[in-house]
Parts: sequence; structure tokens; C-alpha cells
Amino acid sequence: MAAPNPTIGLRHVALFVRNFEATERFYTDLVGMRVEWRPDPDNVYLTSSHDNLALHRAQADFAGAQHLDHIGFMLATPADVDAWHAHLARHGVEISKQPKTHRDGARSFYCRDPDGNNVQFIYHPPLAPR
Repeated sequence: MAAPNPTIGLRHVALFVRNFEATERFYTDLVGMRVEWRPDPDNVYLTSSHDNLALHRAQADFAGAQHLDHIGFMLATPADVDAWHAHLARHGVEISKQPKTHRDGARSFYCRDPDGNNVQFIYHPPLAPR
């Protein structure tokens, strides 16, 4: 049996979040995403035009453990990494790993959103606009 056509990439992530309003503000006010759809007060779908991040309010009895290491936002240049780091640090966002250039030429840093999810901002040469 032949394999199906390849995917066009991973562009959707859905997270259960306990601190719903603050997490939405982080992604809209600081990261610059916009609300694409709000089906009800407990769910919001955000986009930056070519992706989709769904935030779902975790109920008080939510006992699920997410096994997500991090989500990543792609950046166009290494200088953008440093600019985003400075922007988020100025707004009091917890930086979990400082900007670093990796062996493959990528440059990135990690921070935490208000719900504790690890978020990477990364310039990755093979995916950068040319």
C-alpha cells in the first residue's frame, strides 16, 4: 500500500489551561496572535495567519497531566530572537532559557506562558524565509 501524500506541517496545537484569561492575554497582547474564533467562554482559537492555537479552559477538577515539552514560534532572523527576548522580559515574562545559538545555526530562547507551558521563540535556518 502506498503512503499518503506528506503532511503540510504541524500548525495546530490545543492546550488545556487553568489560567485561561491570562494565558489568552499572553498570546494576544504579547505574542501578537489574534482571536480567530471564540465558540464559548471556555474556548478560544488564536492565529497568526498561518497557524492555530486552541486554548481550552481546564475545569476545576482537571487532573490531566499534559506531556507537552514546548510549543515554538518561528522567527525570520537571529536578531528577531533577541528582540523577542527583550520584549517579553520587559513585560515580566518568565524566561526559562536565555537566547542561545545552536550548532546548526538556529538561535532560540524559552519562556513560560501564564499557565506554565514552555514556549520557544526560534530562528531555524531551513524554515526561515529566503
